[in-house]
Amino acid sequence: MEKYNGKALGVFEVDNLVAAYVALDAASKAADVTIQGVERNRLKSGACVKMRGDISSVNAAMDVAVATASRLGKVTANTIIASPSEGTEIAMEMTINK
Repeated sequence: MEKYNGKALGVFEVDNLVAAYVALDAASKAADVTIQGVERNRLKSGACVKMRGDISSVNAAMDVAVATASRLGKVTANTIIASPSEGTEIAMEMTINK
């Protein structure tokens, strides 16, 4: 797995998978970010998307992702962590594609 040490983390969650894919596509075209993972919600049809890059790119990508997803569904959460701790990185790796 690619290492993301030192890269900002952007996470957004939407209530449907279609909105997640359209939003991550728009985000990755809008800024220099890498999609780290997409996790489907186990009990619902939504998904959580994690993207990585420098802080300004993640901020720009998040703005586009949230705006795009909001047109197709409900954004239930979003946040950016500028510099995730080592423990957060371990937790992120444990949940990718689960």
